Amino acid sequence: MKNIKKILIVFLFAFVFISFTSCSSGSDDFKNWNEAKSLTLLKEYVDDVTNEKSANFIPKDDRIAVFDMDGTLYGELFPMYLEYLMFAYRALDDKTYNAPDDVKEVALAIREQGVSGTTPMGHALAAAKAYSGMSLSEFDKFTADYLKTPVAGFTGMTYKEALYKPMMDVVFYLQKHDFVTYVVSGSDRYLCRTLICDQLNIHPRQVIGMNVKLKAKNQPDDVDALDYQFATNDELIRTSEVLIKNLKTNKVLQIAEEIGKQPVLSFGNSSGDTSMHQYTINNNKYKSLAFMLIADDEARDYGNTLKTTELGKEWEKLGFNVISMKNDFKTIYGENVVKTHF
Repeated sequence: MKNIKKILIVFLFAFVFISFTSCSSGSDDFKNWNEAKSLTLLKEYVDDVTNEKSANFIPKDDRIAVFDMDGTLYGELFPMYLEYLMFAYRALDDKTYNAPDDVKEVALAIREQGVSGTTPMGHALAAAKAYSGMSLSEFDKFTADYLKTPVAGFTGMTYKEALYKPMMDVVFYLQKHDFVTYVVSGSDRYLCRTLICDQLNIHPRQVIGMNVKLKAKNQPDDVDALDYQFATNDELIRTSEVLIKNLKTNKVLQIAEEIGKQPVLSFGNSSGDTSMHQYTINNNKYKSLAFMLIADDEARDYGNTLKTTELGKEWEKLGFNVISMKNDFKTIYGENVVKTHF
């Protein structure tokens, strides 16, 4: 009888331990979040569409989630986007590169005026020219080296580390539930790959971004790739030709061309993502959702409460769900990261 009691006690403790660890692991999925309407909605959605008994069940092959990068997964930072900062460094500070006057002009305008110093396409054309002639491995190393530098406007963080921790939680949670996660960014595709692939467990083929034309290193400029044989000692290099600036409806076109399926989840933060959201939630055979992150935190980041509150109302009218950095995020970059400019 005593042995039976001992066995029952052991089973009881084992049951409690398993239950506790299960609950703990579930809560750890979103350790960087506060309780939030946006998060509850996402979790309820995932529970529903991954339940084989649900009328809204989505097969694993069709669980496609797309994420913008700057301002959605990664900090827009101070005072501008990462790719603008890196381009300005390349054109004005890189001792190994003598930038032509037109490239310097764009870089100086960006340094002085931020993103308003040029247009998205103006920056893309100047950046393509600034990195032209670099091999993909050289560009990867240049990017990786730049990412090691401390972030302007913060202490305790490099550019490599400036991902939003709560949004990292979302990516890992979706991957855990067999969603294929894509990054669909307006930034340079190869920059995005270097920055996020290893940190977010995202394969390079799942990164879509601004694209430049490539060529073989030994391929003459006046010879088309169709007429050139890739040689033993060749490698791929960047050219100054921009193939696509991946914003607005271009994001939709790229998703259709490169993924070949309509997403069921879309995450963004700006008007450049609205078309991607509309494509996701309209005329979709599956239940689908779109989320807009608003930068309304002026204490921990460089947000604008007044502007983003109004934007949030516009997004909701379009059927998008709003994520508030100020209210929904327990931390943004981590507790050791401190904003320095106010």
